[in-house]
Amino acid sequence: MLLPFFRAAAFCISITHGEKMIAAEGHKPDINELTELAKEAGFTFAAPLAMGSLEFREEVREMCSSDRCRSFGKSWSCPPAAGDLAVIRKRAERFRSGIVVQTCGDIQSSFDTAAMHAIMKAHKKNFDKLVRQIRFFYPECLPMGAGACDACRTCTYPDRPCRHPERMYISMEAYGLLVSDVAESSGLHYNYGDNKMTFTSCILTD
Repeated sequence: MLLPFFRAAAFCISITHGEKMIAAEGHKPDINELTELAKEAGFTFAAPLAMGSLEFREEVREMCSSDRCRSFGKSWSCPPAAGDLAVIRKRAERFRSGIVVQTCGDIQSSFDTAAMHAIMKAHKKNFDKLVRQIRFFYPECLPMGAGACDACRTCTYPDRPCRHPERMYISMEAYGLLVSDVAESSGLHYNYGDNKMTFTSCILTD
């Protein structure tokens, strides 16, 4: 398991492939190093994010209102609580780079919900770990997750504030992003073939 550690003023993360080290006082890993870190964190695929693909579309956000995931209006991470797209767009515009991460796994059929949930659970666990690591270098990074937040058994929405805002990741779809466009523009696939399930997230870093 990758865990960052402090030693004096230097902050080091060990990447096991080739014993490569990201280390040095004041050093921030670049996108290629963060991509390697993501792969070490357990993601099937990772790539630099094509920033030009970030188009925050109202029509994508409106898809959430169909409530296929049964989370619309029930979570701080989902519309309408996810925030105004104009505000989100303005916040995202200050970033120049980021990474896309994917978890891809096998399923028996489109009805294999047990396998789907297991793949999503692994994706979210690794995403939470990766975000915590990247925040040491880029504390103002903007994580965009996959699916509704499930950090708590029952969300406090709308009666009380979020219990764990640092672990509440709004999904790419809730941000109005067309995930297939983002993945393919970044050199990845959205669909890896029959009997495959893939979850995609991204992090805007700096």
